[in-house]
Amino acid sequence: MIKTFTQDDVVRYVYEETSPEESLLIEDALMSEPDLMTFFLEALELRALMNKIERQPRVNTVQSILDYSKNHPANPPAKVRHS
Repeated sequence: MIKTFTQDDVVRYVYEETSPEESLLIEDALMSEPDLMTFFLEALELRALMNKIERQPRVNTVQSILDYSKNHPANPPAKVRHS
């Protein structure tokens, strides 16, 4: 029986979620199926691009969190010493 691999199988291969035996079979399929190879190359490129994405919160979001933390009941203000 010949196993037909899908794009889902290729994605699992790209993310190294296949067994060594399955990886070999997928590699064979990639060499014999140009459409699957094209999808594989595109998936590799997308993975590389997604790994470069850096997300940062907006400044006002960070400030809101800090303000909330400063005023939270678990963080009472420091007592002022009177001399």
